[in-house]
Amino acid sequence: MSTTSPAPGLPSPDHSPRLREALIAAAFTADGLLELLGAPAYAALARSETVPALRATRADGVLDTLVRLFLLQRPVAYERARAALPLEECLADGWVVRDGDEVRATVDVRPYGGPEGQDWFIVSDLGCAVGGAGGASGQREEVVLGVGGASTTLAGITVRTPVASALDLGTGSGLQALHASQHAIRVTATDLNPRALHFTRLTLALSGAPEADLREGSLFEPVGKDTYDLIVSNPPFVISPGARLTYRDGGMGGDDLCRSLVQQAGDRLNDGGYAQFLANWQHVEGEEWQERLRSWVPRGCDAWIVQREVQDVAQYAELWLRDSGDHRGDLARYAERYDAWLDEFEARKTKAVGFGWITLRKSGSERPSIVVEEWPHPVEQPLGESVRAHFARQDYLRAHDDAALLAGHFTLAAEVVQEQVGLPGAEDPEHVVLRQNRGMRRATKVDTVGAGFAGVCDGSLSAGRILDAIAQLLDEDPVVLRDRTPQALRLLVGEGFLEPAAPVR
Repeated sequence: MSTTSPAPGLPSPDHSPRLREALIAAAFTADGLLELLGAPAYAALARSETVPALRATRADGVLDTLVRLFLLQRPVAYERARAALPLEECLADGWVVRDGDEVRATVDVRPYGGPEGQDWFIVSDLGCAVGGAGGASGQREEVVLGVGGASTTLAGITVRTPVASALDLGTGSGLQALHASQHAIRVTATDLNPRALHFTRLTLALSGAPEADLREGSLFEPVGKDTYDLIVSNPPFVISPGARLTYRDGGMGGDDLCRSLVQQAGDRLNDGGYAQFLANWQHVEGEEWQERLRSWVPRGCDAWIVQREVQDVAQYAELWLRDSGDHRGDLARYAERYDAWLDEFEARKTKAVGFGWITLRKSGSERPSIVVEEWPHPVEQPLGESVRAHFARQDYLRAHDDAALLAGHFTLAAEVVQEQVGLPGAEDPEHVVLRQNRGMRRATKVDTVGAGFAGVCDGSLSAGRILDAIAQLLDEDPVVLRDRTPQALRLLVGEGFLEPAAPVR
């Protein structure tokens, strides 16, 4: 059920199955685009550069027509459009309009490959899939963006276990709701912008996905006291002086919107449920940013918070002024707005802004696991299973004291390799590094004991027995070695280098 009315001037999804059939028949899909455009032009689209794609679609084929019409937003001849589309239905539903002998699109339609090879389509305002945020004439403040790096990042880190209920808070064009529809029985999508809810309806319909429960309103207000197994949000997290652009500016001071979202999520999660967000946060003078984020975590929740990037306040202001196109306008107006951003940061004693991922899990534990870390290095997407495994490891470590840990059996994770670093020809390496080739792709230095321990972990011996053997080889006191090792062992287990295993019989 939807609690919002259709947005005026936007297409109707009534005949979307027929349009979907036509798009797929013409190979207007992620794979079809790559084949038609070639890798350089396809990659250029991701950089909002359309000239290579325009050159690649100069032929009169059906796919060329669809790319120019829906992805590049160029008018096409009426007869070409009629050969490519169920044109009468598309005109009646408002997907396209006729202008003399030409037809032009009213919305941006971008092919998107689902995680299992599904052919999906993300619908957004004109210009907002390949041309930035400035393409929706007359609708700039309420513009609805298409697929971007932030939305695909969130989709990649989301835990994809089957659930009964999922909430996409601040749905935008509906990408997260579309993903959730594949593993959630019931999907609710909310947004302050009613246009966004209509775009979500279009995205789901054109992608052949089940309808979602669409609700208009801010943050958790539209869902009342309802609870969910999964909550995802790519919110308007930009820390700005005001709320000029609905799609990015939250309208609260500083990072209060992200803080409120995280703090309120705990009461909306079912036991064992996950809440996953992208967020910005302030680095404030005289305050550790890690402690700031720890204070956001609601009671009864474990948390994993990863800072992926930090920008000083000048870089941050410039980034978002370019995003809104202010740098292309009146220079005096640009300087005035730049000044306003810096005034805002100065008033809040903000020296930098962090960006990253926040994942909560409702554990109900009185000893919550809260991991706050900085990891700017490349990772392997999708990461959803790595996120789930992280919290499973925290459960294991919480349930095992040092004695139980030493009695446990472990195996080296399958993707971990050992590297020895040192000068050529040296008898011994300077240090040994364990490196993951999957997931977070972590690396950690280990000493002789750690390297030896990891090298023989095959589940056959307990950790304590392995340490006793190492102590004998190194002529160390086994009691001392057992006493000083559990902390290092917890690190290796907690970061996924070692996995708990049943004893090998």
